[in-house]
Order: sequence, then structure tokens, then C-alpha cells
Amino acid sequence: MTIVQKQREGVTFLAAQEMDQAVGVAHGFSTRLGGVSQGMWASLNLGVSRGDDPDHVRENYRRFLAAIGAQGPRLAQSCQVHGSHVRVITQADVKEDPYEKVSYEADGLVTDLPGVTLVIFSADCLPILYYDPVRQVVGAAHAGWRGTAADIAGAVVRKMEEVYGSQPQDILAAIGPGIGACCFETHEDVPNAMMAAFSTPVLPYLHIQENGKYTVDLKGINRLRLEKAGLLPEHIGICDLCTSCRQDLFWSHRCVGTNRGSMAAAIQLR
Repeated sequence: MTIVQKQREGVTFLAAQEMDQAVGVAHGFSTRLGGVSQGMWASLNLGVSRGDDPDHVRENYRRFLAAIGAQGPRLAQSCQVHGSHVRVITQADVKEDPYEKVSYEADGLVTDLPGVTLVIFSADCLPILYYDPVRQVVGAAHAGWRGTAADIAGAVVRKMEEVYGSQPQDILAAIGPGIGACCFETHEDVPNAMMAAFSTPVLPYLHIQENGKYTVDLKGINRLRLEKAGLLPEHIGICDLCTSCRQDLFWSHRCVGTNRGSMAAAIQLR
């Protein structure tokens, strides 16, 4: 799959072409461009815990959801904890205000409810969106390095199989903008965690540097896990933009810490 940059009504976002062409789904990965927030949150901040003006964030949601073609204000979000738990979203989890409190922790969301937008937040970690056009199921995952080591990417696929009867070969998955191997330099803890979880298949994605540190290709590892879960290679798309390199387009937690906004990835069954 191919992920491309788009602009609608002044909002810049990214989307997978094959998902866009599929009937029955709206989706997109936000950038920092096209909103009304000001200062360090300028301009399309979608994070509700960053200290931004709530009215600005609500307007940003309205603009972003309209740009990607999502209908109505019905949302499902989660408290992300860098784990592998996947929440099955029911009507009880749906809210209309992004500032409504969420009572559960999860780094993956799945649903077959039409008109409900699943939302995952990121600012270097990888957002992954899923769509099964056969069973009409959508999913979303938040994959930082800890979530990657816990195989959150594969956990969403398995939950779609278990709950909705999805077949992995039918599922489309798009890995959105996140920190690239060009900028994700770590000590031994991250590559050790990947090796402990997945053994030698991840070696091509771990590279030691002259300074003794490692670079880690989280996008490549998550693609590997999606293929291991049964997705066809041609059904997986990867955004090649690095959030650390492209601070004109994205916020990077690694670069600026907490003084920033947040991007979001969103997907909705129409």
C-alpha cells in the first residue's frame, strides 16, 4: 500500500491510497498543520492532555474529522500505556467530546460499529490503522518501542480474528508517521527487548553505531509482526516520513519533550 500526503479544507494529513479507495471507511493520520491552536501547540493539536485551550482542541477535531471524511462527533479513545492490551469498543465506550474521561487503559482498539471514530495519539511512536473490508471491522494501535516489543501490532490482528472472525489475508494495515531508524538511537535496552521478544528475525532492524549505541527500525519491526500475524505484504503500507526529521510537519517528543501538541490517527466505518 502507498501512503500519501493530502490536504482538504486547509488540513494537511496522510492516508493510505488503498484504504481511501475501499468502500465504507474513512481514515487519516494528522500532521501539525491546519488547526487553530497557538503557541507551542500550533496548530492542529489533537492531544487533550497537553494543556492547550479545550475549545481550540475541539475545533481541531472537527476540522480533522471533516477533512478525512469521518461523519459526526462519535469517538473512542483510550489511556495509552505502551502495552499490548486491545479494547473491543462497544456503545458504552463511545463519547462525543474528546475531553470526556476514559476509564480503561489500552494501546489497541477494534470495533465493527459504524459511525464511531477510533483515535490513537502519537508524537514519535507509531500509529497503525487496520481495515477489514470483508467483515467490516476497523482497528487502531499505538506502537512505541515497548508496545512493539509486546507485539501490539499482531495483538490487534488476533483480536479482530477472535471477536469478529476476520481473516488476516483480508486486512489492510497502514503504519503512519513515526520516528525513523535515522533518528531512533538507543542504548542496549531497546534492541535487547526486541531480541528477547522476537529473536533473530529482528536483527536486520537493529544496527550498532560507532558510539556504541544502536539505531532501531520500529517501522520495519512492526511490518514484520503484521506479516507474522498473517497480513499479505501488499496489504501493508508504511509512511516513510520521520517525525524527528520533519518537525515542520509533526511533533517529536524525542526532540522537544512535553512542550508540544500531539498528532492523532483516526479510522471510522461509514
